[in-house]
Amino acid sequence: MASPSDLPKLRCRSQLETDVGEIHSRLLDHRPVIQGEIRYFVKEFEEKRGLRELRVLESLKNMIYETNNQILPKCEQVMHDSLNEAFKRLQAASQRIHKLQEREQGEREVQTDKLMAGEKQRMALWEAFLEEQQNKQAEVDEEHRKAMERLKQQYVDMEKDLAKYVSF
Repeated sequence: MASPSDLPKLRCRSQLETDVGEIHSRLLDHRPVIQGEIRYFVKEFEEKRGLRELRVLESLKNMIYETNNQILPKCEQVMHDSLNEAFKRLQAASQRIHKLQEREQGEREVQTDKLMAGEKQRMALWEAFLEEQQNKQAEVDEEHRKAMERLKQQYVDMEKDLAKYVSF
């Protein structure tokens, strides 16, 4: 045990150790200060983030409200009007196309009738041409047959004349 005279020394020593420990922790141990700074930073960050997120959410809510109550009805009305106008134009175009198709169909029928009439006329002309050619061929054949008969008769007569002269 320590003597009573050593007691003030021990207290001084203990006080000195405590002071040295405090000085040491203040100079070299920065954990409590850093932890405090970190807590402050996190608190500030969360508060600012929370406020920023609230502002963003409020802005989105306002945009959605504006869109639903103002922009969407306007868009619907414009779309409805535009679709009605487009539908009317399509109907008018469809009617014009239908009339054009009917006219073209009529013209095709007229052309087809003309072509058929022209073909019938050409067929009749062709038939008449063929018949005429057959008649001419028959005439030529008949003339040829008659010419052959005349030649035969002429040769027969010439042979007879020759036979008269040969007998001398």
